[in-house]
Amino acid sequence: MKKLIPIVAGALLSATALTAANAQDITVGVSWSNFQEERWKTDEAAIKAELEKLGAEYISADAQSSAAKQLSDVESLISRGATALIILAQDSEAIRPAVEKAVSEGIPVVGYDRLIEIPEAYYLTFDNKEVGRIQAREVFKVQPEGNYVFIKGSSSDPNADFLHSGQLEVLQEAIDGGKIKVVGEAYTDGWLPANAQRNMEQFLTANNNEVDAVVASNDGTAGGVVAALAAQGLDGSVPVSGQDGDHAALNRVALGTQTVSVWKDARELGKAAADIAVELAKGKALEEVDGSQKWSGGPSGVEMSATFLAPIAITKDNLDVVIDAGWVSKDTVCQGVAAGSVAACN
Repeated sequence: MKKLIPIVAGALLSATALTAANAQDITVGVSWSNFQEERWKTDEAAIKAELEKLGAEYISADAQSSAAKQLSDVESLISRGATALIILAQDSEAIRPAVEKAVSEGIPVVGYDRLIEIPEAYYLTFDNKEVGRIQAREVFKVQPEGNYVFIKGSSSDPNADFLHSGQLEVLQEAIDGGKIKVVGEAYTDGWLPANAQRNMEQFLTANNNEVDAVVASNDGTAGGVVAALAAQGLDGSVPVSGQDGDHAALNRVALGTQTVSVWKDARELGKAAADIAVELAKGKALEEVDGSQKWSGGPSGVEMSATFLAPIAITKDNLDVVIDAGWVSKDTVCQGVAAGSVAACN
């Protein structure tokens, strides 16, 4: 297996000769797992904008967190004329029949941000193990010992385990040495904040509120964790990780109730997905996609063509990065922040 080398999306599919003229007969169907999390709207806007630029059509369906609905959604997208598919899988195993059907009909599939471990599907995401490493490093800097809780992602999403694997790469030595005691660990069904909050509440109760750090796997789950901590007067005193650069999370970082949000610029990921889908629809082989690498790091070790983008840690010290990039407004980040407490808010 080749070493993963994160690349910036700008190096992907240089705007070479993708024109409206040669993409006008392409319809890209996008199957979303849900729109309950803020970031997917950003991804969708980027995909739509790039497809419009290329002259390709966009159609979509929202599975509303239902693996069964997503299967029928993909079939519907195909019947509506999709010549390429981008799929954000609700359940990476349950979606297999729909992906295999699409491939058998000559319709290329891009597994978007979540692994669909089928060699004929292209895998596009950020380096999720590195995201996990970043989350653990930033929490560990603040709290290098004590009682830790892991609030993981959905058990049906391989990303949850990729993230946790990266987290443990950083923390396992301290766990083995007794500096860190894991007092709670749970998957979060559907990545839903309410489920993360409920899990965190249970861990707080079981440990008499003696929790020193929480490694939460995304900003939605982090929000649930912070709500549970706040109910016990612990928000701001317990470091909490996240990812995605959700606006509410970036405000929590500024307020000090969340330690880090690992920023994955969804605008770049969405643009790359649109470019790749169009290229594949035009007949380019998976391994010929610019920036493609062979990767076999999934649970079953299936060799796939993949592209990994590089994530960025956003803490209180570098909030200006997301503000300057136009990802979020200064007013949103700094709402409720005490004057002089955060450099980016001055």
